[in-house]
Amino acid sequence: MRYQRPKGTADILPGESEKWQYIEETARMLFSDYRYREIRTPMFENFDVFSRTSGETSDIVTKEMYDFHDKGDRHITLRPEGTAGVVRAFIENKLYGPDVQKPVKVFYAGPMFRYERPQSGRLREFHQIGVEAFGSESPELDVEVIAMAMDLLQHFGIKDLKLTINTLGDKETRENYRQALIGYLEPHFDELSDDSKERLHKNPLRVLDSKAPEDQKFVENAPSILDYLTDNAKNHFDKVTNLLERLGINYVVDSTIVRGLDYYNHTIFEIMANSKALGSGYTTICAGGRYDGLVSELGGPEVSGIGFGLGVERLLLLMDSEKVEFPQFNPLDVYVVAIGENASLESLEVVQALRYRGFSADRDYLSRKPKAQFKSADKLHANFTITIGDKELENNTVNLKSMETGKEVSVSLNSVKNDFSAVIEKNFD
Repeated sequence: MRYQRPKGTADILPGESEKWQYIEETARMLFSDYRYREIRTPMFENFDVFSRTSGETSDIVTKEMYDFHDKGDRHITLRPEGTAGVVRAFIENKLYGPDVQKPVKVFYAGPMFRYERPQSGRLREFHQIGVEAFGSESPELDVEVIAMAMDLLQHFGIKDLKLTINTLGDKETRENYRQALIGYLEPHFDELSDDSKERLHKNPLRVLDSKAPEDQKFVENAPSILDYLTDNAKNHFDKVTNLLERLGINYVVDSTIVRGLDYYNHTIFEIMANSKALGSGYTTICAGGRYDGLVSELGGPEVSGIGFGLGVERLLLLMDSEKVEFPQFNPLDVYVVAIGENASLESLEVVQALRYRGFSADRDYLSRKPKAQFKSADKLHANFTITIGDKELENNTVNLKSMETGKEVSVSLNSVKNDFSAVIEKNFD
């Protein structure tokens, strides 16, 4: 039997994994600048954590979740997104307590799971980087989160970006708009897709998120939520747009954006990239928004929240298509070439001594001839080679060569083991 990885998953091999590390480390450093700290939650949660927060009519719950009953007959779900699990952890660990600095700013990175048709940049096991901030209803925090997302993508060398924003308003706004949307769509009920028929009275905003062709003509002419904003909702959104302008962040208001999850309110946003690697025209690469009622929905206090999520696979596709240069990964400081059996034993000591002192070092493990060993050093882009043969062992020396300049010197074997930095500084600086 030939074993293969499950459909919709990928093996991340050496050479590619370093790109992932670069993305994750860059994100960690930037999030630290904004004072966000890492949180790690389980890859599976109780089913209700996601069914209650994502919305019973959302595609995630109705079509895409990997859920099952375990041996204790508990209904378990592999996490399809990051926010709900973070909210559950926020509540369970009482991060809303009086002694915790507000707002509480966290970030996460890890695998998510959705059962959908695999395609380029969209797998059943995919990886997401995201942030969440709890405890402030300030429009300034909305803008900080958006600015941080834009900053992160620009750090990755993505240039042709478009920020689209919308507001879902407060509870009163949504209720008024809900009734207006139902009134607009009901006369066209028989022409809607089956999914939209199911959602019309449960959550009509889901219809606006439909990609079905039969729904699109109605979505285009649907009433705008911007016409139903309460004074409070309008003031919040106006502050967001004004602050974005003050920071010099260009944006487009798109009243059809509703996001794919039911827990959003007030500010929502999508950052799109113009790349053929992701499809024609601008395609969403990062998205998020405010969810002020989500914490209480999961049994916590009335605490506001906002965040965003970024798909790593799609980001890598985008970076490759943009020919973004990644830094050199895992540079090799020294390759030790051994000539003869006695030198081979000594070379292992040298390699380990160098590693103990913080240098990246390697040697031959296939008993190859010196010429083949030097080829390996060149192929691995070693900065230096150390050659040890019978003559060097007799004199307690090694031959040290800079692969960049070709300069060679004979140096003490003990000095290489004990203080290689000093040897380099003395002979090559």
